[in-house]
Amino acid sequence: MKITGFCPLIVTKDPEAVMKVFEELGFERRHTKTDIEGGTVTNFSMKDANGFRINIAASQNMEKDLTSMSMNVDNFQEAYDFLISKGYVNPRGDKVTDTSSSRATMLISPSGFPITISEHIKKDKE
Repeated sequence: MKITGFCPLIVTKDPEAVMKVFEELGFERRHTKTDIEGGTVTNFSMKDANGFRINIAASQNMEKDLTSMSMNVDNFQEAYDFLISKGYVNPRGDKVTDTSSSRATMLISPSGFPITISEHIKKDKE
């Protein structure tokens, strides 16, 4: 398994307020993804001039904001199996979010630390 990206992820009911703070710190919105969990979750990717990244996910199912590490990998199943073998659990059972361009889920460590793993699906060039 190769890690292809690593950055913080904030899951919040109020993404505009969170993004405003990071925009004032010099981050710019780079990408918005809306086809997550049937459209109930939207993910915003931000980046600053130094190349630092942050992901912000909008979810109305949150009581309070949650911060996780977002880890992009080249092999989702390998990463999932590795973390499960280390005692991480999927709080949604075996549910994984599949979209047109990625496969992802959040796993929780035995101490309570969340890591969100994601594999981006690359379209074959014809």
